[in-house]
Amino acid sequence: MNSSIVIVTGLSGAGKTVTLRALEDAGFFCVDNLPSSLIDDFIKLSALSSEKIAVGIDVREKGFLDGIDKIIQKLRGKYNLDLVYLEAETDIVIRRYKETRRPHPLSKAAKGDIEEAIAMEQKMLKSLRDEADSIIDTSSFTPHRLRQYITVALGGLSADYLKFTIISFGFKFGIPQHLDMLLDVRFLPNPHFVDELRPLTGLDEPVKQYIFSSSITAEYIVKIEDLMDFLIPMYKKEGKSSFTLGVGCTGGRHRSPAIVEKAAEFSKKYEISVEVIHRDL
Repeated sequence: MNSSIVIVTGLSGAGKTVTLRALEDAGFFCVDNLPSSLIDDFIKLSALSSEKIAVGIDVREKGFLDGIDKIIQKLRGKYNLDLVYLEAETDIVIRRYKETRRPHPLSKAAKGDIEEAIAMEQKMLKSLRDEADSIIDTSSFTPHRLRQYITVALGGLSADYLKFTIISFGFKFGIPQHLDMLLDVRFLPNPHFVDELRPLTGLDEPVKQYIFSSSITAEYIVKIEDLMDFLIPMYKKEGKSSFTLGVGCTGGRHRSPAIVEKAAEFSKKYEISVEVIHRDL
């Protein structure tokens, strides 16, 4: 099989969650804290629909080390496997746990002594560390910096990768969830009230001509483009991997699809991934 498999493991508090999220944004199908006995079956099923799969394993899963070495070797014989081990200096891990106020997974076994818990975990994970293809020390990484590193090193994307999704919708059908920004275009000329345009959509040329012949529309498009010219480079610089813009009109049939198509046109200059969704067409 040509599937690319990344197994992410390492010390608790070293950044495994951030790493998996970065891989997910880079197009990997990710699962965390999977029992080792299920890894092979999970990958076999997932490989039918995804060529990039990431699995997180750690000491939270009771007995997760049972047979893990043999499982890794078996996977290496079947897939293009990259075993990634994350670690950090003990005092850094302690500081991170103090900041989040979360207990270490082995704190109970270590009777509340976090240094002892970290030492126990290092011992338990030694065979995986020895087997690792990549050992990443995250001591000096912020979550933002780690995300950028993983995106480039494992995700196959550039450090300033950004996916821009633009959604047209009708307010009468509800606002889409998980938008980063929303634009209301209900003040623009409405083709719904023009008999010959009502059956058409914002993707049809007569409707576009009607909407964009308005000076108000022309001025608004300039303002949207100016805003995107400012925001998108800032988001890329910050390491934001996705940005979703919603554009709404009353029914989501005429004005918002036309504006979204125009926004998609001028977004090509940013050299980013652009996806257009017309939810209510």
